[in-house]
Amino acid sequence: MHSELSFIDLFLQASVLVKSVMLCLLGFSIASWTMIIQRSKALNKAKVQAEQFEDKFWSGTDLSRLYKEISARGNVTGIESLFMAGFKEFARIRKSPDSSPQAVVDGTHRAMRVALSREVDGLETHLSFLATVGSISPYIGLFGTVWGIMNSFIALGSVQQATLAMVAPGIAEALIATAMGLFAAIPAVMAFNRFSHSVEKIENSYGNFMEEFSSILQRQAMTPRS
Repeated sequence: MHSELSFIDLFLQASVLVKSVMLCLLGFSIASWTMIIQRSKALNKAKVQAEQFEDKFWSGTDLSRLYKEISARGNVTGIESLFMAGFKEFARIRKSPDSSPQAVVDGTHRAMRVALSREVDGLETHLSFLATVGSISPYIGLFGTVWGIMNSFIALGSVQQATLAMVAPGIAEALIATAMGLFAAIPAVMAFNRFSHSVEKIENSYGNFMEEFSSILQRQAMTPRS
């Protein structure tokens, strides 16, 4: 309780600029934790969805039936959007009497590449903000610290007899800004690295599925039309 009151007292006694720095870092910390929770849920959902869909896809179910089932459900995201984009383009080009097997494969592959890029962009949402918070927060906190210490020494120069008790509160106020900068930066950097690795793994999983699905569609494209 005493440390909490001391922290509040130090904040209230700080200069306007140092207070602004602290409030800015507090806002960064709250925003980054909000995005960390949101991204964690979104990436976990994408992983689970990919595993469930691949289990169903490789169970031997009919592709046309699977396409209709997903279309009827709506709200297609993740790996399902790759399947939908590829199969829809495959069916569209396949209906053309002049289409060659290679044209069918190229068209479906391009459609899935576009869907893959869109899904990866969605997975990377807010990651740039976490990287920015992790990189600039320590410097913002350091700026507040330097400013607070500078003001403490300026005030110290106006007295004839200087003591540690006179300068210590000002330095303590300033150092809080550095501590808050690190408090905002460390979780953001850790989350950015973890989420970047997760996005890379999910993207590789999507890419592997896209190549395997393209091979299946290529074999179907080479079979005679019924």
